[in-house]
Amino acid sequence: MVVMIENGLLSRALNARIMGSGAEAMVLAHGFGTNQSLWDKILPKLCQHYRVVVFDWSFSGAIKDPNLFDPQKYCSYYGFAQDLIALLEELGLSSTIFIGHSMSGLIGCIAYTQSPHLFQRLILLCASPRYINTEDYEGGFDNSDIEQIIANIESNYENWATNFSSLVVDESDPVSLGRFQKCLHEMRPEVAVSLAKTVFCSDERDVLEKVDIPCTIVQTKTDIVVPASVATYMQKKIKGSSTVEVIDTQGHFPHLTAHLQLLQVLGAVLGF
Repeated sequence: MVVMIENGLLSRALNARIMGSGAEAMVLAHGFGTNQSLWDKILPKLCQHYRVVVFDWSFSGAIKDPNLFDPQKYCSYYGFAQDLIALLEELGLSSTIFIGHSMSGLIGCIAYTQSPHLFQRLILLCASPRYINTEDYEGGFDNSDIEQIIANIESNYENWATNFSSLVVDESDPVSLGRFQKCLHEMRPEVAVSLAKTVFCSDERDVLEKVDIPCTIVQTKTDIVVPASVATYMQKKIKGSSTVEVIDTQGHFPHLTAHLQLLQVLGAVLGF
């Protein structure tokens, strides 16, 4: 089923908000299983310098319309990139600074290749073009690992969500851990299964060489989802000038558990 969005209503359907009053626009796109609230710690600072756009992807538990997530459309990142492009056009934005966490990093790369005028810089936060290892690429997981993850989601989503949270969020920050767990539990299990297949089986390595604008790859010191080798790989493949910035923290969510360090990195890169 293809869900039709009337003209002018995509931003409303995705709970889009624009805050701040800077001359330049910045877009924050969250990752798997979460919603825009995970940006809350860094928003006040960013809003001092930019017009900041936040929104919820269609899979988020924060989305009111349960029919908005179409498994066929979102069987690849291209369906999400289509939404991102449409959202920015609807909001009248161009030449944005895009910060994409996890899966959204690659969605931003794809959207750039299709509509270059919408972006001036990409910031890829704990992003990965492929999660499954090959002979010449270390993605962090074997095929059997991904098959087991999907099987666990299908068999007992609530249990998987609780266990997965403790692996990807630094347990020394129980408030952040609880926040991510809450987001996961709000996502419908059938959506989680479909999205997990899209994310963990994706391979967007070929997109990187089509990205020829400045990129900043932000990685944490230890991330069970994205090994350090992925950041190095992306830097080599991206055609535009790119740098890797490593934050001295653990986990997949530095905007939750190390937001001050993340803001320091962003300030140094963007000059605020």
